[in-house]
Amino acid sequence: MRSDSRRNTIEKPETGVAARPTGQKAAPKRSFRRSAAGNVVVMALAGGLIATMALPAYAFAPGSNDTQFGATEATQETKASAQKVTVDASAASVSIARDGFTATTSEELAASKAASEAAARVAVVAAEMATYASAYSGPSVSEYLASPAYPNFSLSSVYSVASQYQGVPYVYGGATPAGFDCSGFVMYVYAQFGISLPHSSTGQGAAGTRIALADAQPGDLVIMDGHDGFYAGNGNILHAPYEGASVRVQPIWTSDYYIVRLGI
Repeated sequence: MRSDSRRNTIEKPETGVAARPTGQKAAPKRSFRRSAAGNVVVMALAGGLIATMALPAYAFAPGSNDTQFGATEATQETKASAQKVTVDASAASVSIARDGFTATTSEELAASKAASEAAARVAVVAAEMATYASAYSGPSVSEYLASPAYPNFSLSSVYSVASQYQGVPYVYGGATPAGFDCSGFVMYVYAQFGISLPHSSTGQGAAGTRIALADAQPGDLVIMDGHDGFYAGNGNILHAPYEGASVRVQPIWTSDYYIVRLGI
């Protein structure tokens, strides 16, 4: 008869795993899948709790029963019924008109500017003439006409006298060696020969005889539109050019001119 002690013997493992005593129950294995699912649930709950705590207090207000978030009688009325505005009956007869004001036009501005510039120019000329009048005490045009300095007229003599005034400054309206404008220069020189001329380039051109350019001699007049001077030979002019310049000789700068001779 076999002994029962055989049941308590330890069997040798066949796979190299430690053997357990006969009759001892094996420890239950842990389930990895169940553990992972539990972690997900815990994390979800924690995230929801954090998000709920982070919400501002007013996020819950619309669902609350606090009267400050409830509709008032005035707001309910604006939604429930049409709005009314009372308009006085006389409003229909009110006429609409443009405001009573005027604006300066561009033409008026231009005219105003021109008038201002003209006034400034008059003031400058007046100042120049005051200086001009006090700067010369010699014979005037009228005095020369009454008693010519050169009773024997010749073109060469006219040009010689005119050349003496080179360097005299231009003065608008000037007709003495204190200052000349273009026609004042011509008038003053010819007065010394007893020839009376108007203080105008157009008038001086009409006072003589128009001749061919090929026949021009120094002392003849070069007549342009609004300007004149003495012919200086070789296509040059001796004249009082413009404000800021002085009597000088220079080439004639335009082909739009003609020659006039006086004394014939």
